[in-house]
This record gives sequence, structure tokens and C-alpha cells, in this order.
Amino acid sequence: MNQKRHLEEVRWHGRGGQGAVLGASMLGSAAALYEGKYAVSFPSFGAERRGAPVQAFTRISDHAIRTRSQIYHPTTIIVLDDSLLSVVNITDGAQDGASILINTRKSAEQLPKMPASLNITTVDATAIAREFIGVAIVNTAMLGALVGATGIVGLDSIEKAIAGTLPEKIVERNIAAAQAAYRKIRGE
Repeated sequence: MNQKRHLEEVRWHGRGGQGAVLGASMLGSAAALYEGKYAVSFPSFGAERRGAPVQAFTRISDHAIRTRSQIYHPTTIIVLDDSLLSVVNITDGAQDGASILINTRKSAEQLPKMPASLNITTVDATAIAREFIGVAIVNTAMLGALVGATGIVGLDSIEKAIAGTLPEKIVERNIAAAQAAYRKIRGE
């Protein structure tokens, strides 16, 4: 009996210093270490400097992952900075029905037109990060929003990945940001 393989391919868009690479890594850890799935995460950048566009990737599957290439046809796209919408074609290669999660103060209707086949979700992760963490580094807030929008992994797994990755002195604030973004997306 040939079992259908489930594969999530997440492409992160951010700017150098915003935490896209670490966010991709924490998502992979949440899936692999706390949910028993297979996961790989990796960045894609050259000699970029702080503020330059960067991409990071996370693959999650219920079977071993052998592919190590960039993600060209994502099931989920995370945008840490809405200014990238005018710089990078963030929807390039997105699968029909892909989820796109954008950090912005704007509603989906106020953003540049995107294909109707994509599920756009917006959240002001910058405001959440400033409130709970004290700085505008949005990766953990976006992880909470991602879980709220897609259920790709459980919120408890994200919390454990944050605790297992970040320095102890900032763990509690980052978990609070993830929880707040999760609740915002879920309408709680």
C-alpha cells in the first residue's frame, strides 16, 4: 500500500537581522524535536548586509527528507517585512492554495494584488514584538501567527523550540509574543 506523503515547504522572506534564518530553524526544531516529524531548515544568502533581503527555508514531512535544494514551490510563505512586497516577488512559484503570512499594519485588501488562489493572512507582528519583547524582531511573533493560521505544528512545540533556542533571559518574552500573535490570528 502506497501511503500519501505529506510535505510542507515554508519559504521565509525577511531582511538581514530580522530573524528569518533563526525563525526557519526554530520551526524545524518544533517539528522534528517535539512532534516527531522530519524537518530541515537552511538559509539562502550571500554577502548580504543587515537590512538586505534574505530568504530562509523549512521543509517538514512525515517521511525522511532527501531534498536539500531551495524551496521553489512553497506551501507557505512568511514575510517578515511588508516593504519586501515591492522589492521581491514573494508569490513566485507558490502552490495554489498556499498560505501567505505577512507582517504588516495593513489588511490583505490594502496590499498589492496577489493571486486569488493564495490564502493571505496579515498580522502586525512588529507591534506585538515591541510590546512583548521590547524590540522589533518579529520571528517568534510570526511563528505564533503561523501556527494560528495553518496549524503546521502545535503552539506548545513552538514554545519549546523558542525555549530550546534563545538565551534564557529573553525566552519568556518571546514565548509571550508567539502566544499573542497566535491569539490575534485565532481571534481570541
